[in-house]
Amino acid sequence: MKAEIIAIGSELLTPFRQDTNSLYLTDQLERIGIPVTRKTLVGDDTADLKDAFRDALSRAELVIGIGGLGPTEDDRTREAVAELLERKLTRNEEVVAMMEQRFRARGRKMPEVNLRQAMVPEGADWLPNTEGTAPGLWLSTDQGRTVVLLPGPPKELRPMFEEHCLPRLRAHAPKHAFATKVLKVVGLPESEVEQRIRHLYRDVSNPQTTLLAAPGQIEIHLRGTGVDTGEAMRRADELAERIEDALGDAIFSRGPETLEQVVGLYLMMRGSTLAVAESCTGGLLAERITSVPGSSKYFLGAVVCYADNLKTRLVGVPDKLIKKRGAVSAEVAEAMAKGVRKQARSALALSITGIAGPEGGSPDKPVGTVFIALADSARVKSEKHRFLGDRERIRWQATQAALDLVRRRLAK
Repeated sequence: MKAEIIAIGSELLTPFRQDTNSLYLTDQLERIGIPVTRKTLVGDDTADLKDAFRDALSRAELVIGIGGLGPTEDDRTREAVAELLERKLTRNEEVVAMMEQRFRARGRKMPEVNLRQAMVPEGADWLPNTEGTAPGLWLSTDQGRTVVLLPGPPKELRPMFEEHCLPRLRAHAPKHAFATKVLKVVGLPESEVEQRIRHLYRDVSNPQTTLLAAPGQIEIHLRGTGVDTGEAMRRADELAERIEDALGDAIFSRGPETLEQVVGLYLMMRGSTLAVAESCTGGLLAERITSVPGSSKYFLGAVVCYADNLKTRLVGVPDKLIKKRGAVSAEVAEAMAKGVRKQARSALALSITGIAGPEGGSPDKPVGTVFIALADSARVKSEKHRFLGDRERIRWQATQAALDLVRRRLAK
């Protein structure tokens, strides 16, 4: 069985709304062995809706529509699907009673317009909505295809799908299991990761291997298949071990953990503390560290010394050093790290100074030039980086490299 998802709503075709429901549904379907082969965004026009469902039904055994089941005039999904399948719409009194009860519970009378939501295509099963008024719909076509219509709000869609759709879909799912393992890599570009490991997975169909690139990070997704979950995971684990041997300590996580979570775990294990001084990242590094619950056990604080005079006043960088080497330099980064460590009395201290752009670069120090330093009681080490991308991307990659510097120090 193959599935297609149709996300419905003219607002999804603007820059202001994003379809996240299809990500959730794809994950749920793939867990039970039903691959999603195509996703479509379509507006609220009835003709466009009919075209989208007609095309999807010509390819997939399962088509899931999201949205357009509300009470207003622009909610046209049920009407479009009923017309396409030549099914008469009739008012279902059970649905009416359910909606009226929901309004009574809130001390309100149900508006007449909500009766549109009680219109059910001939032969369809309606799916209860515990979080809203729009029921879902489950239809079987004359050609043996299945159409599932779900409400758009995630808080309504998710419980409806899990309670009323998943049990029915499992009966049609393949009789094998899937397991996914994710390896997260930092400090290497995608091309180098590919070069190091492609010989390991190139001729392997189980597990399937996918590389996903993000700023400062590569994810390697391994999806194993087996007669049960144990066998599927064993297949994924076997390839994962070979990849780990090839990439070594460039892998910072073997699961859902972020780099800041991994660094926090190392700090906790070592009983260590950290402080930071930031310039071009403007507090982003501290924000990432403190986003981890319990970070107060190891993170002492941060100084955002954006202006040069604050580098001197707050963390003790000599003014002469800034004038001689420039604020963006290894020497200033090292002085910032040593200075904030002294002020915070932390075991470790990180600093970042650089040019995030889009202006401010020079031939010697182009936009994207960043110096990062890590200080402890014995020494201070600095690194020079040249990050590519826009301002946001450069700032994020700088914090990623800074966190990785701490991880590598603590992992030794």
